[in-house]
Amino acid sequence: MKTDTTLRIARPTEHLEQVVRFYVEGLGLRVLGSFEDHDGLDGVMVGLPGARFHLEFTHRQGHPVGRAPTEDHLLVFYMPDHADWQASVDRMQAAGYRAVPSSNPYWDRDGISFEDPDGYRVVLQNSEWSS
Repeated sequence: MKTDTTLRIARPTEHLEQVVRFYVEGLGLRVLGSFEDHDGLDGVMVGLPGARFHLEFTHRQGHPVGRAPTEDHLLVFYMPDHADWQASVDRMQAAGYRAVPSSNPYWDRDGISFEDPDGYRVVLQNSEWSS
């Protein structure tokens, strides 16, 4: 794989509007595209313009998908700049989302977890990712 590869993480939801609100108004991502009734699916892609990743949420009427299988299904955003991290935490809270304790205490040391409407967790980690 080359470094110009783009990663799309796709996930179905029964709560498309609420999930998009969580990631856009709460997390601060942007709507990059959307579609309606494409082979029976509605969908919205969110991310950061120019980033090499984005999230796609889809909904198919009459197809239940349920909640996250466990509390350890995470999206982790490493945010080393404390002011940027704090602004993201404040934005989530201003949008009405409350922090939840992480199932793995490691994520609570330098981060804060929030749960989306489907029960998937997003960790805002105030540290640098290192390989």
